[in-house]
Order: sequence, then structure tokens, then C-alpha cells
Amino acid sequence: MQNNSEGRLLEQLSRSKIFQDYEKAFSEATRLPLSLRPLEFWNVAHRGKKNENPFCALLAQSSKSCAACLEVQEKITHCVDGKARTVTCFAGLSDTAVPVALGEKVIGYLQTGQVALSSPNRPRFQRISRQLVEWGMKIDLGELEEAYFQSCVLAPEQYQAMVRLLEIFAQHLGAVSNQIAVQETHSEPPIVHRAKEFIEAHKSDPISLGEVAHALNVSTFYFCKLFKKATGLSFTDYLARVRIEKAKNLLLNPNLRISEIAYEVGFQSLTHFNRVFRRIVGKSPSAFRDSLPR
Repeated sequence: MQNNSEGRLLEQLSRSKIFQDYEKAFSEATRLPLSLRPLEFWNVAHRGKKNENPFCALLAQSSKSCAACLEVQEKITHCVDGKARTVTCFAGLSDTAVPVALGEKVIGYLQTGQVALSSPNRPRFQRISRQLVEWGMKIDLGELEEAYFQSCVLAPEQYQAMVRLLEIFAQHLGAVSNQIAVQETHSEPPIVHRAKEFIEAHKSDPISLGEVAHALNVSTFYFCKLFKKATGLSFTDYLARVRIEKAKNLLLNPNLRISEIAYEVGFQSLTHFNRVFRRIVGKSPSAFRDSLPR
């Protein structure tokens, strides 16, 4: 189940310049559609998208074939260990979902596909036609056959290389989502904005919820409720994300020990820092440092 804050975050990612630029470049380079979809998605993928497979677009007009497509949508999200998953439909076309995670929690998927990994042929189309007839689908088979042979065809190794690019981009979107969760100030109450300024100024200090509420001259209960409603994050989670963002910048310096960074950003325990860093970033501080370009 996806909560409202995750849904809003995914919507912001879909409107972000980095996603729109990547979607445009990906579609132009591969001639495949690309969608950023939520966890629960009950529509046929890529409807109205640039490079939507014309064969899939025709099938989507039928409730029977649409049900088969929705079954693919359900199967495709059973990703393991944050890895991409590819599922092939009854018509022999493949779709792939790549998880986008905020720390260790998946908030959505990059999805592409409607692609044939071997050349369409007449015997295969005849089998598809028989299946559609059994389902009682009424469609112009001549038009459907023409659309079927227009399907994008890629060699399996070429398609897997494209999926790998999506996995790398999904990591970038995950980093952007964390920044949005920390920096978003649109339509927030002035008290919340002042609280964020206070937290930013004292993020390396052992500040508490009560201390921030006192500085703002409001009750702890009122501040806690207002902050969670405006940001979708508890005070503790927001403070942790601010500190982890600073830690990520400090990890760029190879001369700083991880223990030094932990205390520099306000953690009193290295074990606690490692646990929070992994929860938010999805990997340990040392693994994050190793993944940085050299």
C-alpha cells in the first residue's frame, strides 16, 4: 500500500526536469516508451505515451486482452532485491519494471517494453489470433496483424543493456527523491519553514523535538502534528535525512573517516549512524563511498 506522501513524492519526480529530460532522450534513442508508475497501478502501461506499441494500443481496446495486460502489470512488480524484472505477455512482447527506492523502500517503478526480443512471424501471429478469438475479442485482424509487425524488435543483449541504463537512472531518481523529501517547502506553514531553518542551523547539535518546539514558541504536540502533516515525515525522520544529506557530501572527502563524519553530522553513535544511513540511502556509508566516481 502506498501512502499519500510517497504518492506526492512520485508525482514530483515525474514532473522533475531530470526525469522529463531522461524520458525524452530514452524514447528518442530506443524508440520505446518509458513510464514512471506508482506501486499500485491498475491501468494498461504506456497508454498515450510516445512510442507506444500500436499492437498493444489496439489490444487495450478490449477488456479481455486488457485483463491479460493488467496481469503482466501485476507480475512485473514482483522484483527481488531491488533488481529489474522482465515479464513476457501472451503475445510474446516483453515489459520491464525497475524499482525506484527512497532508501530501502520502493516508491515506484521505471517501466519500459512492449518490445519483441525475436522477430515477429506469421505462425506466432496466428497463435495470437486464435487466443483472441477464444476470448471473444472483436477486432480487425488485418489491422492488428499490420500493427503486430510494426513492433519494435531488439536483440536480448541490447535490451538488457538498456535495462541496465534504467537501473542506473533509478538510483539517480532515488537520490533526487531524498533531496525532495528534505528540501520541499511548497505550501507549507510558516512555522514549518522556520522549523526547517532551525534544524538546518543546528543539525550537527543533539537537538530534540521539544527544543525545536520551544524555539518556535509552540507546544510539542502541536508542532509534531503540524510538521508531520506538512512534510509527510516525522521530526526524527526529517532530522535524520538532513544529517544524512550532509554526511553524503562529507563522504566525498576520502581523508575523513566514517566515524568522524558520523559525529560531525550529529550522531552520537557510529552504529546508529550506519543503521540510519542504510535505511535512507539503501547502502552502508562505506558502500556509498566506494560507489562514488573517482
